[in-house]
Amino acid sequence: MKRILIWITCALCGTYAMQAQNSKVTSILEIMDITTGKRTVVKEFPFLIEAPNWTTDGNWLIYNSRGKLYKLSPTSPAEPVEINTDYGYRCNNDHVLSADGKQIAISHGTKEDGKSRIYTLPIEGGIPRLITPMAPSYLHGWSPDGKYLAYCADRKGNYDVYVIPAEGGEEVRLTTAEGLDDGPEYSPCGQYIWFNSVRSGLMQVWRMKADGSEQTQMTFDETRNSWFPHVSPDGKTVVYIAYKKGDVKPGDHPANKNVELLRMPSAGGEPKVITQLFGGQGSLNVNSWAPDSKRFAFVSYRLD
Repeated sequence: MKRILIWITCALCGTYAMQAQNSKVTSILEIMDITTGKRTVVKEFPFLIEAPNWTTDGNWLIYNSRGKLYKLSPTSPAEPVEINTDYGYRCNNDHVLSADGKQIAISHGTKEDGKSRIYTLPIEGGIPRLITPMAPSYLHGWSPDGKYLAYCADRKGNYDVYVIPAEGGEEVRLTTAEGLDDGPEYSPCGQYIWFNSVRSGLMQVWRMKADGSEQTQMTFDETRNSWFPHVSPDGKTVVYIAYKKGDVKPGDHPANKNVELLRMPSAGGEPKVITQLFGGQGSLNVNSWAPDSKRFAFVSYRLD
């Protein structure tokens, strides 16, 4: 079989790289209606795309592909439009929009050492501004008031959740548990940070106050490893992605796996499977809720 080179991004390796595969990947950008469960295909791509964000005005889906960012209309998908990120052309799948919709923050593999650092730039494109000089840093959340960024970082041989002023400054470590704490994302009210942690054995969804206090386990699923909780704009629902227990190590979230998307009340409660897909890494790394809290975007994949 002919070997095809495709671009792979990885949150925990902090770089994007070309990886030889024995199959060609097709990326399927989809939208799910949370009330009906209907999946609608927006567009198929004969290459790898990842991690859609929905802009705050509802007009665009932003995703990364081959180290760059693009935007596409969710309703009339013509050719995607590249967002100019200047020297930030090693973007991975950790990009987040500010609540006012005016800026986007990216995780970009710095040229000098290839390690991921966090930058901000105008939503229409521009020159990135470095926010986290220390690396590796993998962005996941932006506070609703625009003042702080939340991210996963390795500083002392352990991946933990950190926050930093969005204008730059001193970072603050919020978690200290052994093992991986990842995917920190602010609730719309700004009072909580949701994240996933392997501290209980399997990867589970957790929630803490924005200052790091009251770290509380929210899922207790002994059959799945749960990743990347995303809270709807109305604050009522959380959607996340999960791998079957035994299919991956608890601290891994690879591509090309049979995975499930689940929903749960943000106040806590029994999660429910809403769909199954072939994907994983790149499918639902960042918050992709529509402004109406009725739909969210994700990427499924097909190997040909």
